[in-house]
Amino acid sequence: MEYGPDPNAIYPNEAMKSICYIKNVITRPNIIVGDYTYYDDINGAEKFEERVTHHYEFIGDKLIIGKFCAIAKGIEFVMNGANHRMCSVTTYPFNIMGHGWEKATPTLADLPLKGDTVVGNDVWIGQNVTVMPGVHIGDGAIIAANSVVVKDVPPYHIAGGNPCKIIKKRFDDELIDYLLAIQWWNWPVRKIFNHLETLCSGDLTKIKEMK
Repeated sequence: MEYGPDPNAIYPNEAMKSICYIKNVITRPNIIVGDYTYYDDINGAEKFEERVTHHYEFIGDKLIIGKFCAIAKGIEFVMNGANHRMCSVTTYPFNIMGHGWEKATPTLADLPLKGDTVVGNDVWIGQNVTVMPGVHIGDGAIIAANSVVVKDVPPYHIAGGNPCKIIKKRFDDELIDYLLAIQWWNWPVRKIFNHLETLCSGDLTKIKEMK
C-alpha cells in the first residue's frame, strides 16, 4: 500500500510538471532541502537553483530548507555573495572589474556576512518573495506574496510586506508549543498518512486527540 508520493521523485504528480520536489533537483552542496518540500513554477520548477542567487562556495554560507515546505513561483533567496564592503568610503566592487582593480579585493572579514539562511518545516512562501541573507523563518510560518524578508520570522507566524513584518500568530502559544514539540513532519510516512484528516482539519483540538 502507498502512503503518499515518492519523496525521491522529481515530480510527485506526473500530471503536474509545474511542481517538483526541490531535494531531487539541486546539485550545489551548500543547498540542503528536506523531503516533500516543493517549488511551484510553470516555467520550470526543476530550475529552483536559479532562484538562489549570489551563492558562492568560497563564502561558505548555506541555504537550509526543512520538510513539507510549499514555495511559490518567483522566489529569490539572496545569499551573502550579494553583499558589498560597507566599512570603506565606497561600496563599489572595483575588484570584480579586473584590469588592475583586483588589488582592492575585500577580505571576507570586510563583508557584512549574515550566516546561513534557514527555512523551517511546513513553511508556506507566497509568490514573488525575496529572502535576504541570513534570515531564519520558523516552522509553520507563512510569508505573504511579494514580501521582502529582511528579519527572522518566528514559528507559526504570518508575515508580509516590504520590509516584511509580523502580521499575526497563526495559533495561540499553547498550540504553537505543542506543534513544535510533536514535529509532525518527522513522523513516519504511515503515521502522517493515518492522520491526514486531522492535520488538515479546521478543528484544531483534534491534533491533541490523536493516538
